Order: sequence, then structure tokens, then C-alpha cells
Amino acid sequence: MAEKTPEQLATDNEEGTPGYKPPVQKSLQEIQELDQDDESLTKYKQTLLGNAIACQDVSGPNVLVTRLTLVCDTAPNPLTLDLQGDLQSFKKQAFVLKEGVEYRIKISFKVQREIVSGLLYQQVMSRKGLTVDKSSYMVGSYGPKPGQELEYLTPLEEAPNGLLARGTYNIKSKFVDDDRNVLLAWDWNLAIKKDWN
Repeated sequence: MAEKTPEQLATDNEEGTPGYKPPVQKSLQEIQELDQDDESLTKYKQTLLGNAIACQDVSGPNVLVTRLTLVCDTAPNPLTLDLQGDLQSFKKQAFVLKEGVEYRIKISFKVQREIVSGLLYQQVMSRKGLTVDKSSYMVGSYGPKPGQELEYLTPLEEAPNGLLARGTYNIKSKFVDDDRNVLLAWDWNLAIKKDWN
């Protein structure tokens, strides 16, 4: 059996639930105009969407991924990647994570104009060219909240521990929607060390 690349493994992980077909994409305006004569449905939509009016700024992406943060209570400094700048620079540096500590990954993002459904955060971790872990996290579905930053926090994980686990890991991250549109993809490095220095 031929060995798969991290990209192929991530694609394999995207298959999702067999038989599930994503709903047809509708604009926020189309949703608001549907079933206006149904009072209970109108109230329900207002509960979900608030008084959201489509954002007038159509120049940028609908979903804007702003930051990735490693949340670790014992870290001496915040470990944050600004995802609005030069994504290529992350390949030249590495987060330092002390072996054996517990951490979470926090993704910060904005939904600008339209409802987005089935957001997923996916990552493939490799070391010396070999895949050691792949993960996919269901972030959820969100209505537009112009100017408001939303956050998703992964479940608690433990960093690898021991002499053999120490070293630098390459991580390929992707933020995708229900239609498998890649909203943002970036590579970054994680250095597992005996201590924080």
C-alpha cells in the first residue's frame, strides 16, 4: 500500500458522515424573506440571526480567520499566531511547548456577511516527513456578526512526553466549511522541549 501524503490524509478525513449532503447555500437575504407569513418561524429566525443585516463590505472574505492560540496555563508567554499577516513566516519559526503539558488550540474568526455552516478545523501533524497525528474538529455553524470575533476551543490535549517525543513537528492546518471550501490553510511548527526555553 502506497504511503499517503499529509494532504491526502487530510482529504480522507474530510469525507464526513456517509450519506450526508450539505444543504443548498442561500444568502442571508433569501433566508430572511422566506416564510414571512409564518410568525413562529420569523421569531425563530430572529432568535438565530438577531437583527443581522448583510454587511455592506463585500470586498473581503465572508469568514475571516484571525488567530490561532495555544492555550496552556503553565506557559510563560502567550503562544499566538496572527493569521492576518504573512503566513509563510510561520514555517521559519516554531512554538515551544514543554513536553507533557496540557493545552488546547483556540481559533479566533469572524463571520462577516452570510451564514456559514459546518465549519471544520483540521490539522495534520508530521515529524521528519512521517504523519504522527491527524485531527478534525467540528467548529459549528454561525450567522453573520460583523465586527464580532468568535472563538472555538479544541478539547484538552497533552503534549508528547519523553526523550523520543522531543523535536520539531510540522503542522498543516485548514479551516473549511460544509462545502469543503478552504477558508484558510497555513503551515506552522511546534517544538516539543524538556522545558519552556
